[in-house]
Amino acid sequence: MTTMPHPWISRFLEAQWLEKGLSANTREAYGRDLAQFDDWLMAKGHSLEALCRENVLAYLGWRLEQGLKARSTARFLSCLRGFCAYCLREGWLRADPTLDVALPKLGRPLPKALSEADVEALLAAPDVDTALGLRDRCMLEVLYACGLRVTELVSLQLEQINLRQGVLRVTGKGSKERLVPLGEEALDWLLRYIKEARPVLLDGVSSAVVFPSLRAQQMTRQTFWHRIKQHALTAGISSALSPHTLRHAFATHLLNHGADLRVVQLLLGHSDLSTTQIYTHIARARLQSLHAEHHPRG
Repeated sequence: MTTMPHPWISRFLEAQWLEKGLSANTREAYGRDLAQFDDWLMAKGHSLEALCRENVLAYLGWRLEQGLKARSTARFLSCLRGFCAYCLREGWLRADPTLDVALPKLGRPLPKALSEADVEALLAAPDVDTALGLRDRCMLEVLYACGLRVTELVSLQLEQINLRQGVLRVTGKGSKERLVPLGEEALDWLLRYIKEARPVLLDGVSSAVVFPSLRAQQMTRQTFWHRIKQHALTAGISSALSPHTLRHAFATHLLNHGADLRVVQLLLGHSDLSTTQIYTHIARARLQSLHAEHHPRG
């Protein structure tokens, strides 16, 4: 990696934050992709200033040789297109080198979702007789009840919770806000946690973060998922967990129980219904499985 990012890359990332409100995680991913490309160009004796279609195609070929996944390459190319469009607008490039460069063909992977029994086991795994366990139980309940992204959960502030109405005001991707109902079970755990465990974890420190770490600071996503993996072992769940596992379960279980797709879209904070539609494939697969298991001619 380069020791200093190319000034064009730094300005592009700043513009993405100002113009589109991209999250810090997305900007970091874009920065890594573009910095790696810049390194590759310099190693080949080229530069961003003289970027051409041949360089782009050669780099995509190199990624293929390295065995990098088509999905990550598609993300890189999408990022590069935005970067080149920005450079054109600023007058730094004379032509768009990404024109007529096709995206790699992607399959349609179905997100892995836990069964309802697995979710119940995971929720019951933390030791709620401890402040840390009660915090984890409450986080899992809120995550599953609301379908939040992990970043939305760990960054949740007290002012975003309306306990009287039982809703969360969530700021998602692109700084878009949505209201999500908590449900009675998650609300009960949240009330208990705020009363019993949160003061213990803060230990006199003033903080607006709903779920502080042991150091009374905002928890990182990595820390939270490390905790989830520990609880999954306790629950006897052998399937791999991803940062979106409970979010996927939230959407899939809603659809399995008859929820409208557009309602699920609003709850998840998806701007495009096509992003939500992938969950209908999981729900359909579940229905087919139930039919095969229970129908006399299944």
